Amino acid sequence: MELKLNKPICFFDLETTGIDIGKDRIVEISIFKVFPNGNKESKTWLVNPTIPIPPQSTAIHGISDEKVANEPTFKELASQVYNMIKDSDLAGYNSDRFDIPLLAEELLRAGVDFDMKNRVSVDVQTIFHKMEERTLSAALKFYCNKKIENAHSAEADTMATYEIMKAQLDRYPELANDIRSLSEFTTRKKIADFAGMIAFDGEDEEIFAFGKHKGVKVNKVLETEPGYFSWIQNADFPLYTKKVLTAIKLRKLNTK
Repeated sequence: MELKLNKPICFFDLETTGIDIGKDRIVEISIFKVFPNGNKESKTWLVNPTIPIPPQSTAIHGISDEKVANEPTFKELASQVYNMIKDSDLAGYNSDRFDIPLLAEELLRAGVDFDMKNRVSVDVQTIFHKMEERTLSAALKFYCNKKIENAHSAEADTMATYEIMKAQLDRYPELANDIRSLSEFTTRKKIADFAGMIAFDGEDEEIFAFGKHKGVKVNKVLETEPGYFSWIQNADFPLYTKKVLTAIKLRKLNTK
């Protein structure tokens, strides 16, 4: 089954120095863009992360410091990456919890004002886990009867994710072939930032999802403890979380 699209969608995968969204860096990114008219475009970049790649990460994806020593940094590639995804919805495997948050951090760090306004995301892993509870390799075998060649390379994982999503639509007629519907199906909880530190309550208002103010409305905390905002801005929190918090604060000031 081919995807029914109202706008382009970019399937993408990252290989990184680690799993810390705030601190780790991209070492490889692959994007596979599908257009509503059926056209397709693919790009893969190796990236110099500007920090050492831990041996345990190299053991997984095979990318070493030496391999990327002469590759461009993400800052040098940021405009190309953004230009490819700026008009598109996004899809990936475990992308809502890892790839999109880390990509956002890298783009913001490079001075690109990235956000998810006017776009949705589909996490193919969530469809798989809700339906079958498997891993990426098992998903490709289960849905497509294929084996991943060169697993843990960004390009191989990206193409596997695309093939799995199309096969899922064939297998599950109850899944709508509509990106917004798939995005809603794969959303685990409604959050304001990628890291899940600011969520929404039953009244659709932002609340803190961590720390001493967990469950408390952000506006209330900003009003009663303004120093908490400054602490977050100066501490080691994800840049996108800081951006969302700043937007909430400015919105509150503008309504006074």
